[in-house]
Amino acid sequence: MTRSLSLIYLTIIFALILTISPMPDVLAPYRPDWALMAIVYWSIALPHRVNVLTAWITGLMLDLLLGSVLGVNGLIFTIIAYVAASNFKRIRNFSVWQQAIIVGMLSAFYHLTEYWLVFILTDSYFFPSLMWPTVTTAVMWPWAFLLLRKIRRGFKIS
Repeated sequence: MTRSLSLIYLTIIFALILTISPMPDVLAPYRPDWALMAIVYWSIALPHRVNVLTAWITGLMLDLLLGSVLGVNGLIFTIIAYVAASNFKRIRNFSVWQQAIIVGMLSAFYHLTEYWLVFILTDSYFFPSLMWPTVTTAVMWPWAFLLLRKIRRGFKIS
């Protein structure tokens, strides 16, 4: 495993840690999808390095960390990584704010699909508050993008 790939995996692990880190109860419903942002960034920046397999493994790790139905996040992350990697040239040409809208839509897809799959597999109810992370993910995207780009350029990850 090269140094570049190790740094990519380190940023994904850090995003997973941010995903499970404790937050005050008031802010917990607004937690951004850190792992999703990391997967989308690396799928857009280096689609030959981060692919659907990386997204699937990240999703499975997220399932294990959150104690959710095994495979749900893996499936959704795989679909999102495929969409991001197959359209990476288009998405790269958008401004960071336009990318934030796309990432917000991908996050909405993530939450709605996750709810739908969990509803089919178990018994759950939909609350509109389930969609708040979509807004915070879109708002946090420019800063996550700039931080990950600075890491990629600073360490010359290619």
